[in-house]
Amino acid sequence: MRGFVIGIILLTTIAANAQKFAPKDYSKLQRQEDSMKVYGEKMINERTALQRFLADSSFTKTLVRALKTPNSFHYPFDSLLTVSHIYAPDSSFRIITWQFTRDEDYYWQRGAIQMRTADGSLKLFPLHDVSNFTSAPQDSIRTGKNWIGCIYYGIVMKTINERKFFTLLGFDDNNMRSSKKWIEVLYFDEMGNPQFGGPFFSIPSGNIRVGGGGRQARFVLEYKKDGKARMNYDKELDMIMFDHLVSEDGKTDKPYTYVPDGDYQGFKWLGGKWVQVDKVFNQKLEDGQAPMPKPVKDIDGKSNEQMLMQQSEKNSKRPKELPGNAPVKKQVLPPLTKPPPSKEKEESY
Repeated sequence: MRGFVIGIILLTTIAANAQKFAPKDYSKLQRQEDSMKVYGEKMINERTALQRFLADSSFTKTLVRALKTPNSFHYPFDSLLTVSHIYAPDSSFRIITWQFTRDEDYYWQRGAIQMRTADGSLKLFPLHDVSNFTSAPQDSIRTGKNWIGCIYYGIVMKTINERKFFTLLGFDDNNMRSSKKWIEVLYFDEMGNPQFGGPFFSIPSGNIRVGGGGRQARFVLEYKKDGKARMNYDKELDMIMFDHLVSEDGKTDKPYTYVPDGDYQGFKWLGGKWVQVDKVFNQKLEDGQAPMPKPVKDIDGKSNEQMLMQQSEKNSKRPKELPGNAPVKKQVLPPLTKPPPSKEKEESY
């Protein structure tokens, strides 16, 4: 019975989406999605880097052609399992991200922001990953032209003085020794252009384990490859929670040695900033007590962060000890100005 109900809901959703398109446009989008599904699998599973690169190029070209179809914003591309596509909570835009793997030590993320438009026309902002060409990815406000690439799996909307800000959670395979998870805030400037990063984190300067100290426009959690460190937004607590990490061999200056120790840290939204919570729970979890989400990757090596995000909503039923319950004053943020033009090399489609 449950399966029948779910089937009816899916059919209703598909029918509602189909009504937004002319019949020929909907059929064209379905054909293009089928092609992108093949290319998406090839850019993950093909044997050589050249074959994966060609599949990535074909996927990108087909995606752009598909998005030019009127009202494509409402087409879900649900069968593209190797690609992340998440909508903003207010449905004002969606972000599509994926990655090209040259080898086990080089991962290049790709992406675009598609805006919802009144007439169904395409308004698209390409995202060019330059993370392999910068030594300080956390220090500046950036645009789509010098984006710090990752595959987004979560988005949280907050409002400051009636202006919307979107906190993004993302995953980056990084290299053969470590993986990364990112938190950064996306907003749109007066011209409607996307801006990534800003003064949205409050972290004690001495807290090296959570990237404290210096200017920080975005937050990164770097850990041992396949260490399965978790970082998710918990709706019940209104917090971004992540594993507390320790170096497994005492090399605190080597992020690739960091692994979870069963405790949790997090960020609580207070006064227009994500304020660090050093200890989320009032007891340390023993082995086997930590909530166990589904794997970050499936057996084919595909990132599975969306399932991880869904699982986090079921976690954290233990006693909680949270700081920061005092009334929060209305905040006036400092101007979000960009740094001087960067000399970093930029990638392009």
